Amino acid sequence: MKFSSALKFNAVSEWWEEYIDYDYLKKYIYQLEKQQQNLNSSYRDLESNEQTSLVGRPFEEATDSIFIPILDKELKKVTLFYEHQEKELFDELEELEALVQKQDELGLDGDHYADDEYDEEDDDSISRSPERQRRRRLSSSANTKPNTSRPGESSHVRQSPVRHRHSTSSSEADMEDSVASLRRSVSPRRTMQKLANTFSLMKDSVTMKDSVTSSGILETIWTARTDYAYDTRLLFKRRITNLYVSFSSLQSYVEVNHSGFRKILKKYDKVTFSELKDHYLHDVLEQTVPFLPNSKDRLNGATDRLVDLYTKCVARGNRNLAKQQLKLLQRENIAWERDTVWRQMIGRERRGEGVSSNPPGTLVKEPQPGLFSIPTPFGRIAITRKVLYLIIALVVFAVLLNVEVVEGREGNRCFAVLVFCTVLWATESIPLFVTSILVPLLLVCLQVVRGPKPEYEHLSAPDATKVIFSAMFSPTIMLLIGGFTISSALSKTSIDRILITRVLSLAGTRPSVVLLAFMCVSCFASMWISNVAAPTLCFTLIRPILRTLPPKTSFAPALILGIALAANIGGQSSPISSPQNLIALQNMDDPLDWGRWFAVALPVSAISILLIWGLLLASYRPARSPDGESEIEIRPIRATKEPFTGQQYWVSFVCLGTIALWCVAHSIEDYIGDMGVIAIIPIIAFFSTGILKKDDFEQFTWTIVFLAMGGIALGKGVTSSGLLDVMGELVRDLVDGFSLYTVVLILAPIVLVISTFISHTIASVLLVPIAKEVAASLDGDHQNLLIFVTALICSAGMGMPVSGFPNQTAATQEDDLGELYLSNTDFLKNGIPASIFATLVVATVGYLLMIAIGL
Repeated sequence: MKFSSALKFNAVSEWWEEYIDYDYLKKYIYQLEKQQQNLNSSYRDLESNEQTSLVGRPFEEATDSIFIPILDKELKKVTLFYEHQEKELFDELEELEALVQKQDELGLDGDHYADDEYDEEDDDSISRSPERQRRRRLSSSANTKPNTSRPGESSHVRQSPVRHRHSTSSSEADMEDSVASLRRSVSPRRTMQKLANTFSLMKDSVTMKDSVTSSGILETIWTARTDYAYDTRLLFKRRITNLYVSFSSLQSYVEVNHSGFRKILKKYDKVTFSELKDHYLHDVLEQTVPFLPNSKDRLNGATDRLVDLYTKCVARGNRNLAKQQLKLLQRENIAWERDTVWRQMIGRERRGEGVSSNPPGTLVKEPQPGLFSIPTPFGRIAITRKVLYLIIALVVFAVLLNVEVVEGREGNRCFAVLVFCTVLWATESIPLFVTSILVPLLLVCLQVVRGPKPEYEHLSAPDATKVIFSAMFSPTIMLLIGGFTISSALSKTSIDRILITRVLSLAGTRPSVVLLAFMCVSCFASMWISNVAAPTLCFTLIRPILRTLPPKTSFAPALILGIALAANIGGQSSPISSPQNLIALQNMDDPLDWGRWFAVALPVSAISILLIWGLLLASYRPARSPDGESEIEIRPIRATKEPFTGQQYWVSFVCLGTIALWCVAHSIEDYIGDMGVIAIIPIIAFFSTGILKKDDFEQFTWTIVFLAMGGIALGKGVTSSGLLDVMGELVRDLVDGFSLYTVVLILAPIVLVISTFISHTIASVLLVPIAKEVAASLDGDHQNLLIFVTALICSAGMGMPVSGFPNQTAATQEDDLGELYLSNTDFLKNGIPASIFATLVVATVGYLLMIAIGL
């Protein structure tokens, strides 16, 4: 959770305006960063002209004098509020202690009270239990009888009969009432004023004296079992609890603001290359009243005094019980306040309804209106584009089920399922993973699955279910989960960020070199933390650079697009970098080990990155400034100075060991069986040692897992239904007489076009089985080669904003004014040529390397 969100979640809602304005300070730091970059450039120009006397000192040394007054203003606001709140709470504490002492002096015979001093709200909030309401009705009926008080006795003060309660602890029995009274409590000063008036009436009308129980134990107002004694204790309990919560809130106020100042100073030092944090924290912040050690001691002493009062007035001398109940009531109050005050606000921000959840200058996206509406008895139903696509898919599905397109009932039904799912995946009328989950349902219910060759007997629904689900959770899926585990561990321990920043710190300030460095880092990161997470990480790292660039510079779109295209290329580089690679391994009769995959994929990826880099340099000329008269200079990335920890060394050791085992999987398959078994090693190593938690497991991209599982299930259905045999005969007729390389050249553009317009994973689901069947019709055993080529080209489809997750992420990047860095023209002008370059590299260099390794 970001600190700005944590601040909102942990703040006291009534005091919100008195907390450190973290968001404002953060925006101010970014403004200083841009000014610093501009002034430093001017300083370097003047220094080169030997006019340094006009500048004085670099802006790095001047930002402190600008930012410190802003911090001092926030600190003064926090200090004044704390001093006011502290004085008010301590005055109330002293008043409460005085009232407790006064009650001790009055003694027990104050079992008289004025009924007219309590209004309905007070009376209702004091006694809620059924037993107490019964006694109040009895007391009320007794008070309606003729007055039988003795002469001289005050007419408005009556003796209440002593009603003994059960022998259980009253403090335990009152818990439910006290929690409810906390929420409905009246003003504390008004309550205590009523209590003081009652004491005066009792003192004027009754001569007080102590009472002794039948057992000889001295009984006080804090231990007696009369109605008045109980109500008095409940009033004091409410007041003590409210005051205890207020003191605890003030302690939390101090801690949250201290964290806020520490966080904002850390960000300031990181952004402006300053060293203000330690000085300001120790010499300024911790010397002010709220953050002094004796202030903390005073607050702790106040809470101890309240525990003593609660022990005496409520807990009958049991201090441990007093602490336990006060802590419980405090947690109840915090949970209630968070739930009622902040949950709606945070929920709105997460749904994008709040202004604060959007970058400055951006507008909340309104839901797209329907294409048209249809009147129904239940009202008009808006037909959106997705609903229209869903209706078309259902109509096509129904037609194909009733028209014989493919020979054989099972094959024809499987063809209908294949077309139906393809339309749903291509249009995304429902989420992709939902379509994948729909696949086994359709295959089983439509009786598509048949037994193995040569009998091809029809399988019953239970048998078909076992076949489909056993195929869905395969070693390939375990390999995918193992990849997610490695990715999560690298991200959680910040190893990915440390390594990436250290590499980028060597790139210098030349735009062309910085662009190539980020593309290489994006490609390399995609190999290990997936091409879904890698571009997101890189886009986070380039924000400091983008903030300091001149407006309308061409370097920003070139950098963002370069990261996205490189992440797509990185999807080729390792078996776990993208789901399409795993689907290819799943369809190989003899899956490639990691060593042979790297032997082909790494050279192909490296050549593709260099070609795309050259394309972007020619297209954008990123070194040129917007005015065209000079070259821009990029702010360097500063490498982290923190050394590796033992936990990071452990994660690195496990990851490298797992990858090494994957590389030699074929050599040790007699011992480990499959690469999916090796994937269990990081799962056990990281979750059993506490490096990853249950929450980390829940945050895996399970939609991708189910997407891959649905693709595997559909492939199983196509194979077992006989549809693949029919398709194989058609393909065999088409490629009859063609050589292997000619088939590669025919297959490559087909795969590229399809993977450009639909998800790469879905393209591999549809095309890998076809490539496998095409290979079966050729001379020689070239199944793995064509499957490998198909998988690599699936990752090369990047000509549209919707072509893969990296492109989708890049298309949403905005500047400070809410304007998109990239347009559709950027993708068409650069993405399509980049896709063609990458495909040609696979079809030439990749093909030669595959032949060289024996495919």
